[in-house]
Amino acid sequence: MTLAVLLSGQGGQNPDMFALTADWPAAQAIFEAGERLLGTDPRALVRAGGSALHANRTGQILCCIAGLAGWTIVAAARPGRTIVAGYSIGDLAAWGCAGRFEPETILRLAAARAEAMDRASGTGFGLAGIRGIGLAAIAELAARHEGHVAIRNAADSAVVGGPVSALEALCAAALAAGARRAVVLPVHTPSHTPLLEAARQDFAQALARETPRRPPPGAPRLVSGLDGAPVLNPQAGLDKLAGQIAQTIDWAACLQACDEFGARTVLELGPGHALATMARDALPQARVHALEDFRSADGLADWLARGSGA
Repeated sequence: MTLAVLLSGQGGQNPDMFALTADWPAAQAIFEAGERLLGTDPRALVRAGGSALHANRTGQILCCIAGLAGWTIVAAARPGRTIVAGYSIGDLAAWGCAGRFEPETILRLAAARAEAMDRASGTGFGLAGIRGIGLAAIAELAARHEGHVAIRNAADSAVVGGPVSALEALCAAALAAGARRAVVLPVHTPSHTPLLEAARQDFAQALARETPRRPPPGAPRLVSGLDGAPVLNPQAGLDKLAGQIAQTIDWAACLQACDEFGARTVLELGPGHALATMARDALPQARVHALEDFRSADGLADWLARGSGA
């Protein structure tokens, strides 16, 4: 089996996001590290629900906790040949799954990343998701409405960042132009746009203070969430990890990298199902699920085992 593990970005945080991992023994140290940063047990925080889950710093830390905790279940199943890619903040979590940083370091960097982004963006900004019209049309609409293309998801799907008031007008214009979906997302930062250049610089400095580990034997293949290229040179990879804060992400290229690596089983780790949905479209020959589709760690392990002949 060749497995692709996709690490979620923000937006899908929900009260059940730790249902499978909350009591999983190998994940306990990750929850404890998260508690030291959040000031409360992450499991209790998400069970309480509400808008607090979508605050930028909290959301980024929670997404990394979810991805890293989920990875402990996958690692215990010994999946074999694996490639990992992360979407937005999931790009940082992917470095933890690939053994490049300890989980506690990943969570500390997630906090630093969010804090840098909050300092740079101020208030009144956000992201909108548009699907059903071509990328060129989306880029043209973004330029007309004070926006920037933040993420290329597919040939007819993108995320745009900018002022929320402008994004609302952009969504209305996109729907009028034939888009199937155009909505402002529950994210309050114009991630992956030039508006966050100052945050890119701050996060690059935070990354420079850390030393990535040599990947252990059998570690997953890590690809950059910026452009889908394999991370072979650590410094070049770190430059991209910082750079994606203020540059357009090509997630479609990441899914293509998974396909070219031969992935025929795809698992999304983190809150929600957005990446699994995109993977089903991009890799129609693959078996695809999100962690939240499973009721038990044993059920996930069984599903991975059934794919051993893929």
